[in-house]
Amino acid sequence: MTGFCNGILTAMITPFTDNGVNFEEFGKMIEYQIEGGTDALVVLGTTGEPATMTEDEKTETIKFAVKKAAGRIKIIVGTGSNNTAKAVAASVQAEKLGADGVLAVTPYYNKCTQKGLFDYYKAICDAVKIPVIAYNVPSRTAVNILPETAEKLASLPNMAGIKEASGNMAQVCETMRRIRGKMDLYSGEDFLNLPMLAIGGAGLISVTSNIAPALVKKMYTLVKQNKLDEANAVQDFLLPLEDACFLEVNPIPVKAAYNMLGFKAGVPRAPLTELEDCNKAKLLEEIKKAGLKTV
Repeated sequence: MTGFCNGILTAMITPFTDNGVNFEEFGKMIEYQIEGGTDALVVLGTTGEPATMTEDEKTETIKFAVKKAAGRIKIIVGTGSNNTAKAVAASVQAEKLGADGVLAVTPYYNKCTQKGLFDYYKAICDAVKIPVIAYNVPSRTAVNILPETAEKLASLPNMAGIKEASGNMAQVCETMRRIRGKMDLYSGEDFLNLPMLAIGGAGLISVTSNIAPALVKKMYTLVKQNKLDEANAVQDFLLPLEDACFLEVNPIPVKAAYNMLGFKAGVPRAPLTELEDCNKAKLLEEIKKAGLKTV
């Protein structure tokens, strides 16, 4: 299927306190995204640190996001796992809690074959009626959705697209050729947002849009208006900030960035660590250069 969600899909952080999720602050972040023109929020994706959250915390986070969004913006929930049964159960729960769609990363650690990937996504798609987006990020999972497998996935009725973070533009172009008109392509690499849009990508699942949603949306809009010179100018302006958002493992820098903007994002949960002081200075410098207001 195509057309589920075009535009900017922010891969949301989860703000923590010592006692759990900071829902008051999470609500402020959701409003900030809506005001910035974001089209959808990806909750409990990699950037949201679900691997260190309890099942109760994840359930309450989904409930809160759906209620806070109140239909103003789509809520897409990360439900992937290296256990197919667990991914299916999480997707069913997300649908019951009101999610508009799910994002399912490929199985990790124990890995699987290309046939295993198809069976994994088919099991999720068969279990829910809402749209499903596959997430290909070999650097984290050691599993790669090959273009021919992506084409097979596009035959599943509610498979809405693939978030591509392989970093291999030759592969991405071949995947786009095979799925064009069948399901959508989403950029999963902020550095490659513009070229992925240029070959027909439907949207961006972005980390940088956590802190600069309006700027990322501006670049997206210019590409869709075929104003590539202007889009390139915005992307050139954004690139140093995007680099800074990945000075350390995601979401370490972007959590620190939210704090610099005046939000109470807290710090990442172990084994992730707080951004090192030398990188804080670099990040703050790029945030200010991007014209974002700091505290």
